[in-house]
Amino acid sequence: MNNFALRTLSGIAFLLIMLAGLLVNKFLFAGLVVLVLSLMLAEFYKMTMGDKYIFSRTLAILASIILFSLEFVTCAYEVNPKIVSIAMLPILIVMINSLYVKDKSDFGLFSNIYAGLFFISIPLALLNLIAFNDGVFNGRLILCFFVIIWSSDVGAFTIGSLFGQKNGKKLFPSVSPKKSWIGVWGGMAFAVIAAVLMNLLGVMEYPIWHCIALTVLMVIAGVYGDLFESQWKRHYDIKDSGTIMPGHGGMLDRFDSALFAIPVGAVYLSLFNLL
Repeated sequence: MNNFALRTLSGIAFLLIMLAGLLVNKFLFAGLVVLVLSLMLAEFYKMTMGDKYIFSRTLAILASIILFSLEFVTCAYEVNPKIVSIAMLPILIVMINSLYVKDKSDFGLFSNIYAGLFFISIPLALLNLIAFNDGVFNGRLILCFFVIIWSSDVGAFTIGSLFGQKNGKKLFPSVSPKKSWIGVWGGMAFAVIAAVLMNLLGVMEYPIWHCIALTVLMVIAGVYGDLFESQWKRHYDIKDSGTIMPGHGGMLDRFDSALFAIPVGAVYLSLFNLL
C-alpha cells in the first residue's frame, strides 16, 4: 500500500509538472525540457559509463542544452535558423576534449556520449518545431502526443498484465521478457480510443482518419523506443535508469517511448502539411 501511494503521488506530481510546462507559457516549456533533457542524459551516461569521463559527459549535456536553446530561439522569436549550426561547436569541443583524456583504457565508452546526443538530445530539441507556429507557443499538440503515449502505456500494462503473461506470444523476450503481443494490442486500443476522444472533444483538430493513423504509427514507434531503452538496461544489468521518480524509475524510463514516437508523429503531420 505504501508503494502504491508513493507511485500515485509521484505520478500526480509528474503530471502536474508536465501540464504546467506544456500549457502555461514558452518559458516553463523551455525549463521543463531542459530539466528533462539534462536528467535523461545524466541517467544514460551513468548507466553506460559509470563514474568515468565526468567532464566530457558534462560538456555533452551542456552541448545538448545549447542545441535545444538555439532551436527554441529560432522558433519562439523567428530568428534565422542558421544560428542552430552554432550548436556544433560544443559538440566539436566534446570530441576535441577526448584527445586530452589521459586514461584511454576505456576510450570506447566515448561512443556512448555520442549515442546519448543522438538518442536523447536531437528528439527533444525538435519539440520546438511542434510547440511553435509563427513564433506563437502552443504546447497542446505535444500534450496530445503524450496522452497517446501514456494511454498506450496504460493499456499495454493493464491488458498485458491481465492476459499477456500466461497467454499469447511474448513480444521480444530476449530484450523485455514481460512484454507481450496482447499488451501491444491493448496499448494500441487504448491509444486509439484516446485519440478519437480528443478528436471528438476538439482537442485534436485533424480529420479522424489522420488521428487514427497518427496514433497507430506513434504507438508502433513508442514500442520500439521502449524496447531500445530496455536493450540498454538489459546489457548493463539494471532495472531502472534512475530513481528520481519514486516507484516509477528514472526520467529515461518515463520518456523512452516518446523519444521515438514524437518524432514519428511530427514527420507524419509534416508529410500531410498538418504541422
